[in-house]
Amino acid sequence: MPCGDFCARPLICSSTGESPVQTDEAIAGDGAPAEGTWVARPLILAAIGLAAGLCVHLILGSGYHSHLSTIEAATLTGVVLVAGLAGFTLERRLWWASILFSAATALIGALIVGWSGSPEDWSVGEGWRMVSLLLAVAIAAPLFQAARDEGARRFPYPVVHDHAWTNVVLFGACWVFVGIVFALAWLLAMLFDLIKIDFLKELLEKDWFWRSLIGLAFGAALGLLREHDGVVRLLQRVVAMVLAVLAPVLAVGLVLFVLALPFTGLNALWEATKSTTPILLFCVVGALILANAVIGNAPGQERRFPLLRYGAMALAAVMLPLAVLAAVAISLRTGQYGFTPERLWAVVFVAIACLWAAAYLVALVRGRRDWAARVRPLNLALAFVVCGVALVLATPLVSFNAISTRDQLARLESGKVTPEQFDWRALAFDFGQPGRTALKKLQASTNAVIKARANEVARAEMRWDVKDTGQQARNRAEVTANTRMLQPGATLPEGLRERMAQGHNCTREQKCGVLLISESEALVFEDGCFAAPKPTPARASPPPPVRIACRDGIRYRLEDGKWEQGSSLRATGAEDDQAISAGYAAGKVEIRTVPRRQVYVGGVPVGDPFE
Repeated sequence: MPCGDFCARPLICSSTGESPVQTDEAIAGDGAPAEGTWVARPLILAAIGLAAGLCVHLILGSGYHSHLSTIEAATLTGVVLVAGLAGFTLERRLWWASILFSAATALIGALIVGWSGSPEDWSVGEGWRMVSLLLAVAIAAPLFQAARDEGARRFPYPVVHDHAWTNVVLFGACWVFVGIVFALAWLLAMLFDLIKIDFLKELLEKDWFWRSLIGLAFGAALGLLREHDGVVRLLQRVVAMVLAVLAPVLAVGLVLFVLALPFTGLNALWEATKSTTPILLFCVVGALILANAVIGNAPGQERRFPLLRYGAMALAAVMLPLAVLAAVAISLRTGQYGFTPERLWAVVFVAIACLWAAAYLVALVRGRRDWAARVRPLNLALAFVVCGVALVLATPLVSFNAISTRDQLARLESGKVTPEQFDWRALAFDFGQPGRTALKKLQASTNAVIKARANEVARAEMRWDVKDTGQQARNRAEVTANTRMLQPGATLPEGLRERMAQGHNCTREQKCGVLLISESEALVFEDGCFAAPKPTPARASPPPPVRIACRDGIRYRLEDGKWEQGSSLRATGAEDDQAISAGYAAGKVEIRTVPRRQVYVGGVPVGDPFE
């Protein structure tokens, strides 16, 4: 049997590819612990998890705290990393190496978080630094595990690949176990609460208890699963099999998408640049994962069924076109709106996707049907590259906030964007300290408009206190283009236009009609609420019902010089949809005074009018 079928903890594979040698940690074929396994490991990992949960509680304290100091954030990171890495890497053989690796990695992570300053001062994009740090740690762990198993700085791809998949499966399975533990605990708490014994319920509501329980349950599950390696391997095979079966499905979809682009054109793709890049990136990541599920970690693990093999090859071929489209999409967006920390992170992800996709395409062209043998070493090399890049980007060495601030200021000062179009909210609250420093600089600007706007923004305590003038201007333009007056010769009051632009009515592609009841009252109707039903051919299913609930209209009143949205009218039903739709299209909308009977309680109308 190939080495790749077994290479992983707790088996040691020779570098020559011979059959694996079972250590004293080998497991029985039925998933039960074999003789000589490390029986104490579940207790050790449960104790580590319990201690980590208690430490987390001591750092966070009781109650909900949205702000952490620099020391608290760094300590919290160190505690979580050292406990997590120890749980995933600890072995009886060379246990001290796992402890040293976990402690050193946790210390580096804590120092990086401490270097970044207090989380209270982090910008919106700073959260991606934590993602980058966790990604580097997740890649470093299987690399260490492989080198430890080899006893040298060697990283056989089958061992690294197997450790990576095992860690992912263990992580997911442990959180499922934690969820089951909490569900069971609350079920018992509710059961005893029925007989007025609420001790367990009160205990579960205490912060120190449920945090400790999470650590204890996660650590215990990790220890038990690692001692029953056969169960983990079964889960790993099931996951790999399911993903491999999905590879042809995704391949067909992605290939058809790429082939359809020359016929549909790219205009629609570029118009949706805000969502284009993440969708394409997710497709590339999905293609990467499913392709690797097919090729496995060694020739003996590769799926030989033709449909799966050719599906993986199609995924390898289509990754680069998708990555290039994502690169073009993000370049168009940055060219139109400039840099922000989130867009710069997107640039990094797109660059990595392009690099990985290019490597797969080269391997496919050069290796053809034997392309998997060329991809595996490339995967290992790219893992080292991504780990290093992620570690650097997790530090403040590269400041996306400073880069974004300089770019946005240059756009403002060059006149590429006006003060009304400029994203003041992002400068004040999303770009961190560089943005706040730039805002102070703009408060002394020689441009009176920029200076006044900067002073106004500087007084805002929260980001939503800053009016997004650029978005409001776009909304006003959309309201103007989408609105028609239902009375000939009437004009839309400017104040009402401004109020409508503050919401979502009559923006984007939503067409509206406005009926002025008086100088201080108006009704706004959505055209879609009055669409005429299509005629139903003989023996055809009836058309979907017309939306009558939104025929009420939105009432606006002028109060103290400002237009405010009031209560809506009642829908009257749709006895004659054709007549209503035709009348609305012709502008035959009017206000009539009709007698009614209504129940009043204490002088206040109650319920609907009745005949």
